[in-house]
Amino acid sequence: MEISYTPVAWDYREQIEEAINKKSSGKIFYFAADQTVAELSGGIREMQDQRGKGVFIHLEPSGSIRIDRIITLFGKPAAAYDEYDAFANACLDCMGGYDKDQLDAM
Repeated sequence: MEISYTPVAWDYREQIEEAINKKSSGKIFYFAADQTVAELSGGIREMQDQRGKGVFIHLEPSGSIRIDRIITLFGKPAAAYDEYDAFANACLDCMGGYDKDQLDAM
């Protein structure tokens, strides 16, 4: 199931444009289509708005990522960073697979 595109703040778009202009390269962590964290390495060749799908970056040597799914761009937080942070902290209130009686017995 594909998640619909969420508009991205201009700060993040400017960060991408700066990386294109400086010809920066490195690792980009993002949410893949199956909601797992994935990574690609390279430089950003261009940012392109694809009608009905969202805004994508295209990488050198290869790969495309929708910008609202980027967690970190070359080590800097990006548009999906808050979602990732919430995802990472989601289990802080859980009981780690134990029920209350098992935890009380420990």
